[in-house]
Amino acid sequence: MSMLWTGPPWQKGSGWPITGRIGKPRITGLTMVLDKGLGLAATRDLLEVAAEHLDIVKISFGTSALYPNAVLREKVRLIRSYGVDVCPGGTLLEIAVLQNAVEAYLEWAWRAGFSFLEVSDGTIQMDPQVRLLAIEMALARGFRVITEVGKKDALEALSPASMHRQVAADLAAGAWKVIVEARESGQGVGIYDERGTVREVELEQLLAGVPQPECLLWEAPLKNQQAELILRFGPNVSLGNVQPADCLAVEALRVGLRGDTLKTCLSSARAETPG
Repeated sequence: MSMLWTGPPWQKGSGWPITGRIGKPRITGLTMVLDKGLGLAATRDLLEVAAEHLDIVKISFGTSALYPNAVLREKVRLIRSYGVDVCPGGTLLEIAVLQNAVEAYLEWAWRAGFSFLEVSDGTIQMDPQVRLLAIEMALARGFRVITEVGKKDALEALSPASMHRQVAADLAAGAWKVIVEARESGQGVGIYDERGTVREVELEQLLAGVPQPECLLWEAPLKNQQAELILRFGPNVSLGNVQPADCLAVEALRVGLRGDTLKTCLSSARAETPG
């Protein structure tokens, strides 16, 4: 059962400015870090500082295939030893589909020790039955599965209805969460415009067809995106594509320890104060 992440250590009972943050283990309020090639020492540093505020490390793109095998296995073992899950990026699964090598890919990922797999088709065109089979095969091998909806190329953007159908189908197939694509940049893709600002129309259209928004994990690499989603959905919104160096900064946003979210808390408190 998740514990409540209560408040500052110097004053019992005072609580954080934003209350209700759930501690680990948690099924919502996830922080997924985008790891583009941290070595073992840097990975250990990250975990020693931030494991309590970090849920999943995604060894992004196809970079996990470029590690020496021994280093990759030790890195995955290290991450999991801190109670943090780890997965390779969805690009490797897409390549495995193209090469008709999904079973071999699953065997490699299992031997490496990954706890999650990502199933996506952000770059390739994947038949719905192939996507369903990939999810089922990953689950059968003992992985937990996160899927991703959306295209990396804005010119190939999916309609809201297509995204609704994909989210529903993935969850029905056994996916734990569904990532909303925004790429590493968070600009000009998905719910974000070219400056990285949330596009309200796109956000509302997506939410209109998702009965349980807590099933979504929003890629939000930029601070303004993280703050806006936290203010909109609360401290237990799930966020992805967080840079390793920003892990504690995102947690500070969640509980009101940064001006971006603290200011809104103060404004709400003043508005509720009579007189």
